[in-house]
Amino acid sequence: MGTEKVLHSREMEIDRKVKKRRKKRKKSNQYTRNREHIKQVKKRKDRENRKKIIKRISKKKGLLIAVCCVFAFVLLMAGGVGIVRDIGKNHLLGHADMKQPDLHTVMNVEILTEEEENEWQEGWIKYNGKIYQYNEEIMTFLVMGIDKYSDVEKVAEGTEGGQADALFLAVLNPKDKSIKIMGINRNTITDIDMYDANGDYVRTIKAQIAVQHGFGNGVEESCEYQVQAVEKLLYGLPIHGYAAVNMSAIETINDAVGGVEVTVLEDLTKRDKSLVEGAQIHLMGETAFWYVKYRDTDIFASADMRLERQKQYLKAFINRAKQAAKEDISVVLDLYQGVMPQMVTNVSLDEVAYLAPLMLEYQFSEESFYSMEGKTVKGNKFEEFYPDEEALREMVLEIFYEEVEFSENGNEK
Repeated sequence: MGTEKVLHSREMEIDRKVKKRRKKRKKSNQYTRNREHIKQVKKRKDRENRKKIIKRISKKKGLLIAVCCVFAFVLLMAGGVGIVRDIGKNHLLGHADMKQPDLHTVMNVEILTEEEENEWQEGWIKYNGKIYQYNEEIMTFLVMGIDKYSDVEKVAEGTEGGQADALFLAVLNPKDKSIKIMGINRNTITDIDMYDANGDYVRTIKAQIAVQHGFGNGVEESCEYQVQAVEKLLYGLPIHGYAAVNMSAIETINDAVGGVEVTVLEDLTKRDKSLVEGAQIHLMGETAFWYVKYRDTDIFASADMRLERQKQYLKAFINRAKQAAKEDISVVLDLYQGVMPQMVTNVSLDEVAYLAPLMLEYQFSEESFYSMEGKTVKGNKFEEFYPDEEALREMVLEIFYEEVEFSENGNEK
């Protein structure tokens, strides 16, 4: 009887050990199988924590802006305008993180002369017999017009962030004190990163560039996705800042500077009886909204025609805004306060302090506006714009690079 108890006890002990090993092995195997899932969960939790912090900050945005304005005013009164502007400049240039476009992989290699080989530097490009280098002083800002008609609000992860119906890249060049604007067709076919309802990356597809903003949370995350898409389209060009403005803000922006004069480019009387093709009109209120926003989707290439109107309007608006600000500098503050509820931007107050005087000082003309060359075709469901790659590379060289000149002794000037 005693022997049976001992054997039974040993069997139970062995059974417990076997079960323990199986349980341990099961946990180990399960962990191994779900490593990627665990990583995704951790990333999602980190992202949720960041969002909570942003939400807490957003609740105090009005107070923070007021405090920052008072602080900036005190600095200005104390002669500290140079300090504020220097901080803003350093912040802006820091956004680029010393990046520059990578054109080498998409351009034909040209043979260098002996002189060029001796003087050659990293990042230089040879094209049509000329040497170019990237202008590192240039600052770029992506302006997005989002098809939303209310104040900015965060949405659930997915595809409800709103499409970027208008995309313009503003380029400030301190060397020649110029402002250039590059218009990007919203139907441009390019690489678009897809994300699921948890905000996790799924895959990259070819689609219209405007849809990239739809992924994400409708605020900062969506803007960052759109910035990345434009950077990739332009061969890795660094973008220093962004501003995404809901289309509902058009009236506020327009009326803040007293309206804009245009010659109506196409008949839009379906939406506003005053928008007769060829008419000279002073755009105000809802009329300005329809002129900038409306397109008839039943007409082929209507997005192209709207882009032409947007370019025309933007040219007139920039000149009118500069004039209004020179007459009354408070216009800038009124515009900022008026559009803030309908805008998402990563440009801080010190950066605005640096940029505002430049915008008034720098030159902008009819020749300052650039458009992508290419072809619009009818896709399976929607219109698709395919840029001319050679023309796009040449435009990037013209706007963002400068020619390297050599002196008679062979050294760079």
